Amino acid sequence: MVISSWGVVGSSERMRPPRSHLRNVIEYAAVLSALKSLEWAPLPLAYRLARGYTRLLDLALPRYRRIAASNLLLAWPELGPARRQEIIDGVFRSIARLLVTFAKFPSIHKDGLEHWIRPEGYEHFEEAVRSGRGVLFATAHLGNWELSAYAHAYFAGPMNVVVRPLDNPLLDRFVEHRRTLSGNRVLGKKDFARSILKALGQNEAVGVLIDQNAASEASVFVDFFGVPASAATSFARFAAHTGATVIPGFAVWSDAERRYILRLYPPVSMTGEIARDTQALHTRLEAVIRAHPEQWLWIHRRWKTRPPGQPPLYKSTPAHTDAL
Repeated sequence: MVISSWGVVGSSERMRPPRSHLRNVIEYAAVLSALKSLEWAPLPLAYRLARGYTRLLDLALPRYRRIAASNLLLAWPELGPARRQEIIDGVFRSIARLLVTFAKFPSIHKDGLEHWIRPEGYEHFEEAVRSGRGVLFATAHLGNWELSAYAHAYFAGPMNVVVRPLDNPLLDRFVEHRRTLSGNRVLGKKDFARSILKALGQNEAVGVLIDQNAASEASVFVDFFGVPASAATSFARFAAHTGATVIPGFAVWSDAERRYILRLYPPVSMTGEIARDTQALHTRLEAVIRAHPEQWLWIHRRWKTRPPGQPPLYKSTPAHTDAL
């Protein structure tokens, strides 16, 4: 299971067949059992269990590894085959660490938070708050996006996270409850625009994932690793409309410290030119991914939507592989 947090603003809704209640119950029981085993296990054992679960995911769904290999060959052709496999292996290790922390959320409080994560660059956020026009966090499926939002509530106060509800309503309620344990507020896709504008108008923070493929009309093609990538323009439009400060932020794992660093980067200047601003955000994101390649979800079809006239880059696979 890969838990997607902070949502995607402007992504298209995909037509999905009706789900049976039995399927929902079976999925919920399986996921709950796995997460509870991680929650109750001592930390060293929890990490070993999580690595086992991600290994099963790798074996059961080999398309994820194939997608990652295709993405790396496309975006980073100068890397050799061995290095590409190292990065893909690292992606599954990164997912395992995310699962452990998500499972441990009920026992992660402000006291003791430093054992899991430390902040860096929070002067950028403090200055943005003083400007009084709200803060838009541009983040991605990089490192531990679940912990980044969870920890921010303790470091600086609750924030608003925009999410697409999970297809399984039982899992959706469970995951939403966990995401709000530190005080954060979840903004659903329904009427999310008004909720975001209201939050920014109250000088609050809103976190949005910007790294997934956008298939809607409200998108532009940006240069991402030298390849045209369809990106939602909603984020840049919110920034232009409100004047909110745009801060890239990611919780990246440090092997040296054996914990995450919630790193906030200097604000990205917004010009009001939507295509230009969307490109600027992805240029900044690409630089961070290049610095931490094993921690980005290369296993999703980021370049699925192609410019007119260009052939598809991926073999046809079930639609649910796009949303991780």
